[in-house]
Amino acid sequence: MPAVSVWLGAATAARLISSPSLRPRERRTPPPAAAVGAGALLRSGHANPGPRGPLPAMAQTHDSLSPPASEERVEITNKHGERLVGLLHNTGSNKIVVLCHGFIATKSDGLILDLTSALTKKGISVFRFDFSGNGESEGQFEYGNYRKEADDLYSVVLYLYQKNYDVTAVVGHSKGGDVVVLYASIYNNIRTIVNLSGRFDLKKGIEERIGEGSIDRINKEGYLDIKDKFANVENFNYRVTKESLTERLNTDMRAASVSISKECRFLTVHGSADKTIPVEDAYEFAKLIPNHKLHVIEGANHNYTAHRKEVADAVVDFIMSNGV
Repeated sequence: MPAVSVWLGAATAARLISSPSLRPRERRTPPPAAAVGAGALLRSGHANPGPRGPLPAMAQTHDSLSPPASEERVEITNKHGERLVGLLHNTGSNKIVVLCHGFIATKSDGLILDLTSALTKKGISVFRFDFSGNGESEGQFEYGNYRKEADDLYSVVLYLYQKNYDVTAVVGHSKGGDVVVLYASIYNNIRTIVNLSGRFDLKKGIEERIGEGSIDRINKEGYLDIKDKFANVENFNYRVTKESLTERLNTDMRAASVSISKECRFLTVHGSADKTIPVEDAYEFAKLIPNHKLHVIEGANHNYTAHRKEVADAVVDFIMSNGV
């Protein structure tokens, strides 16, 4: 069957359910620019553009005859003083897309690499990076960390703006999909957001990943050491603390979704055969995000293993439909 695309409007106000969990609307003012990405700002020498509001668009466009993208290693300091490591693929265009990896993944994940190739072939520059505590970036790996990763993304966006790039879109896969949803609800400064296979209800999927009865054990003992059977990295072990578990449980994707501005163009892509995060989660995002397009890829799994061209085409087409 062909892929399915559906445009859906905003949910009515009656659908908004009050919750004591993370409420992005109550946290819309980000940290001062001097604190977020301070290292990048000091190197750039540019004035602070302001932490909120749309970032100015630049005038340059890509010439289809330009040479292949160059690759540059970049280090950016987040607001915690940790070094974030990324790779900048410069096509000669200042239009740039930021790619965000998922849980226990890195900037060199296969899906991230395939998206990088698809975007740069269209003349769009790309920045892919490791969240703090992942890959080459500094910091402690944490099970939750959704809000911190959204702040890491802000540090990256701010750095690229200071370097005169127009960040036209951010794309996140799996956990990275949830991070870009949070980002859009908090900062409201990127006009195009793409969520690939993000989870809507973060209270689900926990024991399937870290073991039956794990929540009770963590609440009782304060932590649980995990050897993740789903990790692509061999012998990847980590500790789930009660604090990190609570942060995940209190991260409210419903509240984040309804907080996203209708001026933000939002695409959710999900595989119909995703056994890690069910496709029903994608429909929940579609019900609540105001300016939303849903694209379901028939037969695709969580990592789009046999459907890389379809997911790349969907992402590239959506981004370029905004006049990139």
